[in-house]
Amino acid sequence: MKGLMERVAGAPISWGVCEVPGWGYQLSPERVLREMQVAGLAATEFGPDGFLPDSPGERAALLADHGLRAVGGFHPAVLHRAGFDPLPDVDRALDAFTVAGADTLVLAAATGADGYETRPELDPGGWSTLLANLDRIARHTAGRGVRATLHPHVGTLVEGADDVDRVLDDASIPLCLDTGHLLAAGVDPRALVTRATSRIAHVHLKDVDTTLAARVRAGEVGYAKAVAQGLYRPLGAGDVDVTGIVTTLEDAGYEGWYVLEQDTVLHAEPDDLGPLADVLTSVNFLEGLRR
Repeated sequence: MKGLMERVAGAPISWGVCEVPGWGYQLSPERVLREMQVAGLAATEFGPDGFLPDSPGERAALLADHGLRAVGGFHPAVLHRAGFDPLPDVDRALDAFTVAGADTLVLAAATGADGYETRPELDPGGWSTLLANLDRIARHTAGRGVRATLHPHVGTLVEGADDVDRVLDDASIPLCLDTGHLLAAGVDPRALVTRATSRIAHVHLKDVDTTLAARVRAGEVGYAKAVAQGLYRPLGAGDVDVTGIVTTLEDAGYEGWYVLEQDTVLHAEPDDLGPLADVLTSVNFLEGLRR
């Protein structure tokens, strides 16, 4: 089994690179990947469409030039609409995975609207369609050598405790444990790890300012605005029990990735360390947990 730090990866969203229109200033791949290398990260997720080259071969070569392995990537998909097949879009995404050697697809149950500010409530038919698509996609991606995981995410159709429980009870797809999105939605990520360890196949590590998270849940501040105000913190600087989560997973034999993913909004090109400073803080925190 690889050591902890050999399984720590980055994500472009920690540098403010996001799929949401109007999210903020978008840094170049060259800067983001160079700074991932400076931070000593072993690998990266792909980021949103258009961030890395569309050509699978060029994408793989660019990552290799920066000494980074490909983990896989985040893929918001509409899974709840009867008569709409999400599989063709998933298949197109997987083409880049195969060439780059990536093995993890991180699905989110998208609402179909841009951003993560609001979400509808699903009726029983919508839930049935969503759950069936989750397991259908998981079976299909496994045939292409990629493990699909579901990412409970603020502003998607699988967000809070009831949604997560429904997926755990009525589907077999494993979870991407995002410590920040779960806590922001009112779910205790440490408790989820304890009771559903075997269902966790991928981890996004972020810390959270619970005061801001409570304001988001109460509708007092929008999600993107809260992110810009510092909703997500470097590891050890917020209210998530990161040490307990990582220790529990490692003791249970977890062998997957820990992706540092502190969602950030930038307004201009940083002329200093910028987001790299927070990434280095998180790396140093995990170094302290190394076994």
